[in-house]
Amino acid sequence: MSELPLLSLLLLLPLAGGLGLLAWPRQATAARLRQACIALLSLQLGLSLAVLLAFDPGQSGLQLQEVHAWLPGLGLDYRLGVDGLSLPLVLMNAGLSLVAVVCSRDLSRRPRLYFALLLLISGAVNGAFLADNLLLFLLFYELELIPLWLLISIWGGAGRAYAATKFLIFTALSGMLILAAFLGLALLSGTVNFSPTAVTTEQLGLGSQIVLLLALLVGFGIKMPLVPFHTWLPDAHTQASTPVSVLLAGVLLKLGTYGLLRFGMGLFPEAWTVLAPGLAVWAAISVVFGSLAAIAQQDMKRMVAYSSVGHMGYILLAAAAASPVSLLGTEFQMVSHGLISALLFLLVGIVYRKTGSRDLAVLKGLLNPQRGLALTGSLMILAVMASAGMPGMAGFIAEFLVFRGSLGPYPLATLCCMVGSGLTAVYFLLLVNRAFFGRLAITAAEDPLQSSRLDIQLPAVAARETVPAIALAIGVVLLGLAPGGLGHLSEATTTAMAALAGQLASGGSG
Repeated sequence: MSELPLLSLLLLLPLAGGLGLLAWPRQATAARLRQACIALLSLQLGLSLAVLLAFDPGQSGLQLQEVHAWLPGLGLDYRLGVDGLSLPLVLMNAGLSLVAVVCSRDLSRRPRLYFALLLLISGAVNGAFLADNLLLFLLFYELELIPLWLLISIWGGAGRAYAATKFLIFTALSGMLILAAFLGLALLSGTVNFSPTAVTTEQLGLGSQIVLLLALLVGFGIKMPLVPFHTWLPDAHTQASTPVSVLLAGVLLKLGTYGLLRFGMGLFPEAWTVLAPGLAVWAAISVVFGSLAAIAQQDMKRMVAYSSVGHMGYILLAAAAASPVSLLGTEFQMVSHGLISALLFLLVGIVYRKTGSRDLAVLKGLLNPQRGLALTGSLMILAVMASAGMPGMAGFIAEFLVFRGSLGPYPLATLCCMVGSGLTAVYFLLLVNRAFFGRLAITAAEDPLQSSRLDIQLPAVAARETVPAIALAIGVVLLGLAPGGLGHLSEATTTAMAALAGQLASGGSG
């Protein structure tokens, strides 16, 4: 098994599968295309598990490396590797990509293109997480841009054109800034080797390092997203279909957090130390703003979208602290947020399909056991508890590690983020109380006091609709009750990152 190019297969399988669907000459029904896509992504999940079995958690560096010369004159080589930072994200990408396809039902428009785009995105994300070359990372980072833009602009809601264009502009700007930072690093260091292990910033002045790091911070901050670069995210989520929102929140935002850790902190440890206090303040602002904005929302999907803005701030806070505990917390936060946000968007999608609304001023009493959405409501309560950091859930472990590792270096910023965690409970309790408790009713949006549909019977939720949500809920609980597996997988890598950052930063400042 170890002789197989597992990492290359993780790229080639979804990418070749997506191109194969586009080039397949025969007519195929949406159901048949969906089945083929599920089969390919199930195989991708199996390959990801094979990588997990071949991975040695005791080693901190890249493993299963594959190196081939590609364009050496440009510094672009085909270099792949996996470590404790990237492997959990690869596994999560495989799982959530499969969930997104399983949830893609009743597709009437261009099913061939739709499923091909989902496969292309999954392969591109794998490539970004596994790339061990700056330009190769950027290539895969940009590769998912157009497929996601098409998914929003073709299969989105009424305002999909505006949301998709806004997403395209922001993400293109993100890629331009990252490219500028990588090229600037090569120009100033006089190298044409874009391997992160070969690139050195020791000969660069501190001012140059700060400028390059700022470009990466803004570029990856757009992708995460952080305030004030977050405005594309609520619009994209609101207009995107449920499967696309699952991928966007669960996986694609992690390209920003992963890039920030791998390349921002990894390449510029000295400049990172200088900017770290400001990054902690930025994190606190994003957390509090995202939480307050979520409280003000009436649309359930926009509320969940703004919650992502807040929860991504925790990762920036932990990265600013750069302690072994806080960096381990970044891994837990990325995985837990991916699972929880995907679960929340799945459940909001079920509510919308069954009621025709996501408006908290319209919905009421959906937890009704006879005529409502009892199982959906129960899973929603579990999901909001996990997002609010209740003990026994994945969110608690992630937030505890982040706050524990960041409290020493940045107590005030950590305290502000703790307040944001408390606000998470506030806005999600508002969501659950307004939409799921009380007498079952769907009121007229223009006159909330006048019930237009009382004593209604909502359509039953089929078992096939809830299976993906139940699977994610189980994952959220298991990660909360037994976090040792993820910790064992990532601890060596995150501890080495913290030690290296501290050594290089102290050496550079000395």
